[in-house]
Amino acid sequence: MEIYRIGINGFLVPHYLLDGGFIGIALLLQYYFHFPAGLCSALLSIPLIIYAWMKDRKQFHGSFYGMILTAIFIDLLAPYQFLLPIGLSAILGGAICGVAVGLMLRYETSTAGTDLLAYFISKITPINIGILFVVIDGLIVLSGYQVLGLQSVVFSSITILVAGSLASICYERF
Repeated sequence: MEIYRIGINGFLVPHYLLDGGFIGIALLLQYYFHFPAGLCSALLSIPLIIYAWMKDRKQFHGSFYGMILTAIFIDLLAPYQFLLPIGLSAILGGAICGVAVGLMLRYETSTAGTDLLAYFISKITPINIGILFVVIDGLIVLSGYQVLGLQSVVFSSITILVAGSLASICYERF
């Protein structure tokens, strides 16, 4: 899971890029209001954690621990950033986050964000989990346009396309 936090803080935050999901919303709150992204993502995850408790206890346990560790390490690792060009940061950040999320879901854990939501939706519909990631995360990235501008939305979109593709591959094929 620590690799996920490196993807966020190391590659996305230096360029004000967004990931999707609750982390993306939390990053928006961090960029705009300077709230700690880890804490915000944990608070946003509470309703899904409650749903997981009621519907899938095994997924709940992994997601609860994933949420706590994600929140703590995102805030602890916030100072550690890599200064790479924005395009490379978008691709590497997306790749690292996508592989991490795909593997977490494969082993029945998650960050307890929209990855958990996508997991539950994919269990009851024939929709591919990677497509769900891209749609949900795309809506979140688009919501950042007013705050972050077009450049951030374009490169954040690259991030979520890479992340969604790799999450799907890691979840379904490895």
